[in-house]
Amino acid sequence: MDPRTDDQTVPVPPASNDATNPITTLATAASSRRSARPAAVPSRAEKRPTLRNSLIAGAAAVVLATGGTAAWAIDRFLVEHVEIADVSAYEADNSTVAAAAADNAADATDETEAVVTDSSYTDGDTTITVSAVTTGTGDDTLTYYVADVVVSDAMQLRSAFAKDQFGENITESTSTIAAANDAILAVNGDYYGFRDTGIVIRNGVVYRDDGARQGLAFYTDGHVEVYDETTTTAAELLAAGVWNTLSFGPAIVAGGTVVSGIEDVEVDTNVGNHSIQGEQPRTSVGVIEENHYVFVLVDGRNEGYSRGATLTELAQIMTGLGATTAYNLDGGGSSTMYFNGAVVNQPSNGGERGTSDILYVAP
Repeated sequence: MDPRTDDQTVPVPPASNDATNPITTLATAASSRRSARPAAVPSRAEKRPTLRNSLIAGAAAVVLATGGTAAWAIDRFLVEHVEIADVSAYEADNSTVAAAAADNAADATDETEAVVTDSSYTDGDTTITVSAVTTGTGDDTLTYYVADVVVSDAMQLRSAFAKDQFGENITESTSTIAAANDAILAVNGDYYGFRDTGIVIRNGVVYRDDGARQGLAFYTDGHVEVYDETTTTAAELLAAGVWNTLSFGPAIVAGGTVVSGIEDVEVDTNVGNHSIQGEQPRTSVGVIEENHYVFVLVDGRNEGYSRGATLTELAQIMTGLGATTAYNLDGGGSSTMYFNGAVVNQPSNGGERGTSDILYVAP
């Protein structure tokens, strides 16, 4: 199935801090116009706990049932383990690249005045355009959101951690992290804090160096590469000019074509983090050319509004948008897109789920 067939592009309505975001009403109306079905049935998320939460609860139950203690499960999945309590200060002390990025951003601000509309942002050579797309009808309806981003400097694409801290199980909503960092656009990141492996480089600073899977590296010159974490080190990547890394995956587009076998990939063997197959809410980032990115957020688990997408469908959406490389990020209840002060999509939990980190565009 080609998810781009009979697409319907819907302009993003004005940003709002109200409990009900008008973008959700518009997207639902678009779906209704394409189907004679009555109002959408309750989402699957309302009918059952999220997969990750269910599996975490199940792990704790297994520990208890086998005569162990719940302490391990609570410590592993719930208790915050703070390794760096003040990330902003840590980055300032450890990244000369971050200082240069701040100087560049200040220079750009002095030279131009940003223009913001309901669905776009323009500041000099930096542009963001956000749109909603609905395909299919009835139970096959799929709704997703696209942010086309061109930056004047690759270091405008930044990362931020929940509570401005680094460690395991530290979470905040995407919108909370975005607002704290004055982001104009943000999506949830790779949920690094649910794992203790991977290479984590953020804003030119190394936070973790334990290669385990296929990662994505953003370079200061604006290009992006998929790489094998197990064949390099964080120090080598930093020396080569890496600005940010993401550690989730898999890569879904390479060389402008859909990667084969992606439906069989497991991210890792952690409880709740490897079951990424099937029709799910999705978050993905792709690159069209240097300093030109595309973010796609697919809503799901809500029949009649959006069923969710398979990894192959997500890859087809990305290639249709011109992505030459695209990478899958944490999805499910985490999938959230934020623009100009408001959440754009309808997270499948009925509201935002806390996450460890975001990827965002700085003004």
